[in-house]
Amino acid sequence: MSFLRHVKLRVPSGSARPGPAIGQALGPLGINMAEFCKQFNEKTENMYEKGTPVGVRLAAYSDRSFKFDVRSPPTSYLILKAAGMEKGPAQPSPDRASGYITPEAVYEIARLKQKDEMRWHLPLEGVARSVMGTARSMGVQVREAQDDEEDGEMDKK
Repeated sequence: MSFLRHVKLRVPSGSARPGPAIGQALGPLGINMAEFCKQFNEKTENMYEKGTPVGVRLAAYSDRSFKFDVRSPPTSYLILKAAGMEKGPAQPSPDRASGYITPEAVYEIARLKQKDEMRWHLPLEGVARSVMGTARSMGVQVREAQDDEEDGEMDKK
């Protein structure tokens, strides 16, 4: 059993099905797609909400066996979900916000992202700054929840 290579996939949690997306990555390695989907769905069933896209790093071996690690959902997905948006803007602008999230939501996302294999050693503040940068590039602004109420009062005057 010698190592062949690593494959990175993005698969919806709890609802992976053998299909073209997974097949093109696993087929050339001789890995049984149905077995991967079964194991993946069992592992992610209680981790995240069903259908949440998660990253997977799969190690393939020469005897057609495999091991995989499930990573957290993409930061952009978590930001859109926290902002209550289905889709980001076509042309994000730093001047005009397309959505808002609170600093508490940023830290919740950072806490979730910090659990990933490659980020456990980074301070929470650094991961939170990265999340804020991603939000800014998506046109989502970070501000306190009470700012929404104040803006609504200002608009009425």
